[in-house]
Parts: sequence; C-alpha cells; structure tokens
Amino acid sequence: LQDQFDNLEKHTQWGIDVLEKYIKFVKERTEIELSYAKQLRNLSKKYQPKKNSKEEEEYRYTSTRAFLATLNEMNDYAGQHEVISENMTSLITGELTRYVQELKQERKSHFHDGRKAQQHIETCWKQLEASKRRFERDCKEADRAQQYFEKMDADINVTKADVEKARQQAQLRHQMAEDSKAEYSSTLQKFNSEQHDHYYTHIPNIFQKIQEMEERRIVRIGESMKTFAEVDRQVIPIIGKCLDEITKAAESIDHKNDSQLVIEAFKSGFEPPGDIDFEDFTQPMKRTVSESSLSNSRGDGKSEPKFGGKSKGKLWPFIKKNKGAGPEDFSNLPPEQRRKKLQQKVDELNKDIQKEMDQRDALTKMKDVYIKNPQMGDAASVDHRLAELGQNIEKLRLEVQKFEGWLAEVEGRLPVRTEQARRQSGLYEAQNTSAVNSCAQDRESPDGSYTEEQSQETEMKVPATDFDDEFDDEEPLPTIGTCKALYTFEGQNEGTISVAEGEMLYVIEEDKGDGWTRIRRNEDEEGYVPTSYVEVYLDKNAKGA
Repeated sequence: LQDQFDNLEKHTQWGIDVLEKYIKFVKERTEIELSYAKQLRNLSKKYQPKKNSKEEEEYRYTSTRAFLATLNEMNDYAGQHEVISENMTSLITGELTRYVQELKQERKSHFHDGRKAQQHIETCWKQLEASKRRFERDCKEADRAQQYFEKMDADINVTKADVEKARQQAQLRHQMAEDSKAEYSSTLQKFNSEQHDHYYTHIPNIFQKIQEMEERRIVRIGESMKTFAEVDRQVIPIIGKCLDEITKAAESIDHKNDSQLVIEAFKSGFEPPGDIDFEDFTQPMKRTVSESSLSNSRGDGKSEPKFGGKSKGKLWPFIKKNKGAGPEDFSNLPPEQRRKKLQQKVDELNKDIQKEMDQRDALTKMKDVYIKNPQMGDAASVDHRLAELGQNIEKLRLEVQKFEGWLAEVEGRLPVRTEQARRQSGLYEAQNTSAVNSCAQDRESPDGSYTEEQSQETEMKVPATDFDDEFDDEEPLPTIGTCKALYTFEGQNEGTISVAEGEMLYVIEEDKGDGWTRIRRNEDEEGYVPTSYVEVYLDKNAKGA
C-alpha cells in the first residue's frame, strides 16, 4: 500500500468517526437509562402513601402492603438502571473519549512522518533531475566545443593562437562534462538508496504503525461492546431479586386475613336481632325486638318499612352529630369502634408519658452532673424545666385515668363473644348497613362516625351511661306536633322509648336526618323512636316558633 497513502489517511479518519459515533450511541443510551430511572422513581413516589393520611391506614391489608413492597422494589429497580448509566458513562463513554483524543494525536504524528518522508524523496528526485539536466547540458556544450576546435584546427587561415584557444575551450568543456557526469552518478546512487529506504524501510514502518493503530482501534471498540453487554449483565441478578421480591410480596397476600381485618375494623359490637315470633292476627300482636337492634323490620306482616330519604340506617341513634370533632369520649361511635378509639388514645397518652419521663430522667442526670461539677453549668437552671415535665406527666396520667375509665365502662358493657359470633355479627352489620344505606343521602366518615350533609350548629355530648341525667338537667322541650305509632316498638336501649301501635304521643324534636324522632308521652317519659314507626303531624307554626 506504499502508493495508497491518501486512501489510508481517509480510511483511518473514517475509523475515528465510527468510534465517535459509537461513543454518541452509548451516551444517548445512558441518557435513556437515567430518564427511565427517573420516571420509575417518580412513578413509585407518586403512588407512595402520604404520611399522616388515610392512605397509611389502608396499608394494614396484605394486598396493599404487597403493593407498597412493589413500589419499593420498583424504586430499587430504577436504581439499577442508574447503575447501568453510571457504569456505561465511566467504563465506555469516558474511556473511549480519552482514547479518541490519544488516537487522533497518534494518527496525526504518523501521517506527519509519512508526509515528511514523501517530501524528502520528492526533494531527492528533484536534485537527481537537476543533476541529470546539468550533465546533459555540459555534454552538449563539450560536443560543440570539440566540433569548434576541430573546425578551427582544419582551417589554414586561422592563427595558431586561435586554434590553441579553441582546444583549451574544448578541454574545459570536456572537463565540465566529466564533472557533471560524476555528480550525476553520485546523485543517482544517493537517490536510489533514498528511494529504497523510503519504499522498503520508512514508509513500511510508518504504515505498520498506522496499521497497529487501526487494529488497536478495532480491538478497543470490540472490548467496549463487550463492556456494554457486561454492564447490563451485572445488574441482572439484582433486578432478578427485585422481581423475586415483588413475586414474594404478591404470594404473601392473604385474602382471609384481609377479610378479618375488615370485620375487626368495622364491627360495631351490636348483637344481631332475635327471632321474630309468629304473628297471629286473631290475637294482639306481639313481637320480640333484640336489645341491640333499634331499626328492624315491622311487625304487622307487611313489607319492611323504608326509612325516610335522610335516614342512614345506623344502629346508634341517640347522639346528635355534625361534621366537626366528635365527643372526647367517642360516645358518638358504636361500642366496638368506641373501644378501639379509646384504646388507641390510651396507648398514645402512655407513649407521651414515656417521652416526658425520658426527658425528665435526662435532665435529672444533667442536674447531678452540674451539682458534682459546678463549672459545667448551673444546677438550678434545669429546675424550672423539671417542674414543667412533672406537671405534664401528672396531666397526662390524669388523662390516661379518664380514658381508661371510659374504656373499662365500654369493655364492661360489651358481651364476650367467640370468634365465630364476631364473624356472624360483622356479616350482619355489613348486610344491614348496605341495605339501609341504599336510601341514604349522607356520608359516613372514615373513622366510623356518622356525618350529615347539613351542618349542625350545636353538638350534644351524651355518654351512654348518663343519658337520663342529661335529660333531667335540660329544660323540657316544647311540643311541635303530635304523632301516631304505626307499629309497636320496644325501646330497650338507653335514650329510646317504647310505644304501642295506635298510641298518640307528642313530638318534641323532628328527624334530623338520622332516622329517629324524639317524642314525649308525659312529663317524665320521652325518648327516640324510629321515624318510620310513627306518622307525624307537625303544628303549622312549629318551625316558626
């Protein structure tokens, strides 16, 4: 290829262009990996539960915990794509970029040497051509001088001095031709030697270096392609572990456990209704109503009465509600829900007490250090804080005693039930609530309490044990109308009143949307009955009054 110098120069430049194109390809791949990892992280973050929100409560179920584990594993999965990007950047892009700079310098040096060798041989060729032309010119001059001398020597009219001069001139020209011949011969030998060295030594050496450079470039790009695959292969085991963890999380889902959690979360503690007696219409109607059921089917053999449009179909009727915070003792909740809330409150207060006690112990130790080493601080400076902590602990203990009293009250009233009975009760409550809520227009708050669409301006806190006392302390409400009992209702729960079918009573408070109406029989007897059990006749000016 000694005559293909220019083509080799073009080819090696093309090789460098290929290497730079591969570097650009890897760089764009790393950017894609980073972008993909970022999108995966954002996706995982988007669906993570927000702290101190209702979503955190939802993650007690095995299915939602499995989803949370999937989100966490996707975050780790994204991290592996970041590792791919980092390794490709450092092991391929960075290394090849430095190598390309070195390759360009080496290529430039080799082709500079090649051009220099070409220029040298061309200079030698020009010197040979000049020597050859000079030798040719001197030979022609010598021939002309010899011919002139012979002409002068043959002419008898020419003086001897002219002939001698012509002979000397011919000898001079002949000597110059001999010198030119010797110089030409020497230059020719030198050129042939230089040309031999050029084509058999210098150029082959330069081309060999260029070939080695090109082969190193080819090997290097091949190694980079292997590294490209190896970087991906290195994270495959970790990605596999992430996928295994997702599979493990999915297999950990326990539908039975989730169902039990739903039962425990929403069970009210009320007992299912008792059996309904056979109703013999030839005799006065009798029916048995469970002590824990305040809104059941009618006892006249007709279809079950439908509560009014605002009825919620709940079983805890005698507490007024609003959208604000409920009573401190959670008396607005069903017994089981109330017990859970009270237990949660007691646990929170105990944690607060422990924190305060830890702070007090730490300050006590600090005070002891100050007493032993006065130079470190004034022992009296912590007395005020210690007194504050003592007061806080005492207040918290009083709060614990208060809530524990309410908790003991609730636990004393709740019947002891087997797990099977609890399941049956939970199933009954779910069915009963679903059936009645089909006509409800209001919403139930997440904590199990009941809220109304129309806000109530006042809230009546009525603990279950003190309900009658609350009525005794209040002034009697004015009557706003009358009502007729359509069905017999045995009000065995606190806050309710028993009525007989056909009985006429006074209405003192309308249905507030909870399905219960407050009535009065006489000055000493008043309470709530289901609105669907009575026919109400309001006075015309009752609302105005």
